[in-house]
Amino acid sequence: VNWTYFGKIEDAVKKAKEYGFKIYAIEQTDDSIQFDQFQVKKNDKIAVILGNEIKGVSDSILSDIDGCLEIPQYGTKHSLNISVCAGIVIWELFKNLK
Repeated sequence: VNWTYFGKIEDAVKKAKEYGFKIYAIEQTDDSIQFDQFQVKKNDKIAVILGNEIKGVSDSILSDIDGCLEIPQYGTKHSLNISVCAGIVIWELFKNLK
């Protein structure tokens, strides 16, 4: 598997944009799109940013990306373990691209 290390998220976002990716953070914001309402097309190139389990995605990067996606959650707890979050996101994107 080819991969590249970036010391700063801003550099990774810039490079992904150069390759034509739309970039979405998995984050709860006032403008986030509920994941079950998000539409993705088969040829879309999408990159996702998964933030820190406690601090989330830094506010400084939110203005540089295409939007935020939020996993609908019910009850009083409104956060997920990062590995659980990643699994849900990957599965939902896979289902939509099938």
